[in-house]
Amino acid sequence: MVKESNSIQEIFNRIAPVYDQLNDGLSLGQHRIWKKMALGWSGAKPGDTALDLCCGSGDLALLLAQQVGKPGRVFGVDFSACQLEIAQHRPRPFTIPTADITWVEADVLALPFADHTFDCATMGYGLRNVVDISRSLQELYRVLKPGATAAILDFHRPQGSLLRSFQLWYLEQFVVRAAEQLGFQDEYAYINPSLDKFPIGSEQVLLARQAGFFTATHYPIASGMMGVLVITKAN
Repeated sequence: MVKESNSIQEIFNRIAPVYDQLNDGLSLGQHRIWKKMALGWSGAKPGDTALDLCCGSGDLALLLAQQVGKPGRVFGVDFSACQLEIAQHRPRPFTIPTADITWVEADVLALPFADHTFDCATMGYGLRNVVDISRSLQELYRVLKPGATAAILDFHRPQGSLLRSFQLWYLEQFVVRAAEQLGFQDEYAYINPSLDKFPIGSEQVLLARQAGFFTATHYPIASGMMGVLVITKAN
């Protein structure tokens, strides 16, 4: 498991320079809309202490910082030092005061925070890449305050063979080929195999319940090719 985790970490370190460029181009900018949807489902409000897990280059953490405002605080966590380096220097395109962001290099399977620390949380395209989904949900449950909500955005295998076939074709013909042009074919070829192993929405709901969450709902978006798992801890 450690070897697998290190391999994934190496991938995200290598793709850090092109990560944002490929996300924008290959989703036609739609990932920004999906992340705003996840932000809304997280219930983040002014003054909150918020957590963004697997924060990558920091775009979702910046949205959280805008949402919780100057009285609030945001912690962006990732195990990729190269992604965090980009996040730390990412420009803030806001004219209003936003929360301070603390960038933390850490593994989501062993978060360096006390119990009941956060009012809300987000995760964008990270759950599929952790080596132990159940343990990561348990850690998230631990650090959330009672009544707090987390919204987890990721790929999803759509219902129906036609949509799934289209998803496979798109990932192979556009995502991997575009990455190949930038010299990152191997790094992006892992997406399809990881998606094959990733629990579908109903399975994610069950895992969240087993981790202790009081409510868990999975919302398919983008014709079921993406999804947001919304989970809330009991008061």
